[in-house]
Amino acid sequence: MSKTNKVIALEGRLKDCRNVMTLGVRPNFSDYKPREMDLIRNAAKIYYPSPFYAELFDTMGKPTFPSYHCYKVVQDKIKQTALFELLNISHPRTRVFYGKRQKKTIVDHFPFPFIGKIARGSAMGRGVYLIQNPTDLAAYLQEADIAYIQEYLPIDRDIRVVIIGNRIVHAYWRLAPENEFRTNVAVGGKISLDSVPGEALDLALHIGHTCRWDDVGIDICRHNGKYYVLEANMKYGKEGFRQAGINYTQMMEDMIENEEI
Repeated sequence: MSKTNKVIALEGRLKDCRNVMTLGVRPNFSDYKPREMDLIRNAAKIYYPSPFYAELFDTMGKPTFPSYHCYKVVQDKIKQTALFELLNISHPRTRVFYGKRQKKTIVDHFPFPFIGKIARGSAMGRGVYLIQNPTDLAAYLQEADIAYIQEYLPIDRDIRVVIIGNRIVHAYWRLAPENEFRTNVAVGGKISLDSVPGEALDLALHIGHTCRWDDVGIDICRHNGKYYVLEANMKYGKEGFRQAGINYTQMMEDMIENEEI
């Protein structure tokens, strides 16, 4: 593919792809060079536009990858939970508490132990707390302006299913390290490439299609014979691809070339 025919990306996710020209994200559109402005304006689709430009391109009617629907809920657990509940998608029982008066009622709704999370902006297992007693709760509330409280499911593993475009490109288990309730690789979780149950894959595809997410890592667990979606990650890591011997950059080049994304 010649340089002039390269697709246009703003964020750096595809910077190593040979068929992509990555321009970077400029908060002031006027900071782009005139030629870059023309490339953006004339592109049939913009790849990885950033949350800021995704909204503007959606207003203009310009397609993006990922879709604007991905950016609407990126790193926002409150919106994700509300969406799962609206769509009747199985999700651990969750409640959001605002202000001091509401937070005083947390223990009326959830018995110890339960999970507290930082509702917005957290990733890679950061901002997730196992709350086992009032002292733990008080410490969490010092960190959380909004209390995002979720029932504790005693599991030692979960499943990461990655959907790109309209299909699953990878799925694997994440195993929690000893004496740790989180499975994230960033906190020591291990990746297992053992076979993933078809029910989990079907649930992930249903979530991706129903929510109109076309670039997402969906985390799913099984508890008491039932599958639950834990959350959706639009900024998922690549370690699972590396361990499976999947060349992520080549895969994305091919999907762009084949017009799958």
